[in-house]
Amino acid sequence: MSREMLKISDNRLREINDFILNPDSRIVNDLLAIVDKYGGAEEINRKAKEAGKLENLMSQLEAKNSPYLADLKWLIEQRDNGAFISIQDYRKKILGDKAEGMEFNDDIAVTLEISAIQYFPFLMKQAKQAIANQELMPGRFIRVRAMKEQEADNDLLAVQAAMKIVGASVCETLDTKGTDGSNVHLGGPDTITGYFGGVGQPNDYGLKWIDEFLYYYTNYGVEQVLNLNPGTVMLAYMLHKLGVDIEFKISVFMGNDNPYSIFWTLMAAKLFSREDGTTPLIGFNFSNSVNNETIMMSADIRKAMDLEDIVRFEHHIFESYKSIVRQPYDRRDELMEIARTVPNISAKHEGGDMDIEESRSHPSDIAEYFLAKEDVIKDGMMDDLTLNYMDKHDTINKTARALTEKGLSVIAANNLHHR
Repeated sequence: MSREMLKISDNRLREINDFILNPDSRIVNDLLAIVDKYGGAEEINRKAKEAGKLENLMSQLEAKNSPYLADLKWLIEQRDNGAFISIQDYRKKILGDKAEGMEFNDDIAVTLEISAIQYFPFLMKQAKQAIANQELMPGRFIRVRAMKEQEADNDLLAVQAAMKIVGASVCETLDTKGTDGSNVHLGGPDTITGYFGGVGQPNDYGLKWIDEFLYYYTNYGVEQVLNLNPGTVMLAYMLHKLGVDIEFKISVFMGNDNPYSIFWTLMAAKLFSREDGTTPLIGFNFSNSVNNETIMMSADIRKAMDLEDIVRFEHHIFESYKSIVRQPYDRRDELMEIARTVPNISAKHEGGDMDIEESRSHPSDIAEYFLAKEDVIKDGMMDDLTLNYMDKHDTINKTARALTEKGLSVIAANNLHHR
């Protein structure tokens, strides 16, 4: 059997282009209509760039008399005064005099990633502890809080501003997703099996997802969002191809769990990339079941498609203690192996170390991401959720220490530590 039989013919590619370019293709026309509603790609990007400027985010908080404004000014002051430990001093702290003679390869640095920063005060507590204990702040933050809720209490503005201050990337999760009642046949735990393969954006919800993204993009400069449905992945590719500078990461719930699924994901990204080679797919979570061999094979696929510098592999090193995986779940030792050879990978921490989680009267629970803030306050849970978040921060710093001891580079908040 010859591998030549797998070649995709020019005719097949022409058929796909003919469908996309057909003026009667409704799936394209419906997307174009939403882009036109917001003024076209150039106007959309202009509005987003303006809305996302730090001074404009701060001005909105000032106009709303938000208490978060003082916190952000304090954060700027600490940054400018060099209150956070530099990466060079951090290495000396961990390694002592040995740090001087070690060579760190920053080309394959591991991004420190935390999930999920539900509330802005989490960040302030984290920053104060990082200063006091000479710890590292993550270089990447993931959010899963309801967008309308955090828009209403100015949390969205504050976190977007804070990320620009500290120099970290942030990914938001839009409200248009399978848990919003879009599938009328699914309810709660009693219908859980119906969610397998059926959660996401059914029917017209894919277009609603695009509409929601463009709202937050043009009003708050939110450029990076979570993506968990094949249809909205395709729509985001098309939106980017049309000129809108959307960025997205694919969720663990998409199930990229073997090299062939990853080939599919990266192939689509390549096919719909712009002429300059850029794609809106800036990262994706592996399934929790992947092993290091799959990650290394995936790295070969990514490199062959010239996407190594664009698409980050986001790998769960720790998971929430409850409601997502069977415990114990600890991939730190495996990370030490692949971090030597696989570039552009992030170590995602969504839970604490096992001994810490087991000691908590309220261990981390991913299901609590979907609680309304009023319910969290009513049930007196805010202190518990804050502690869960700080446990993740501590676990990130244990991972950073382990990587540093191995002579491996990490990416922390750029403006704080890599100055």
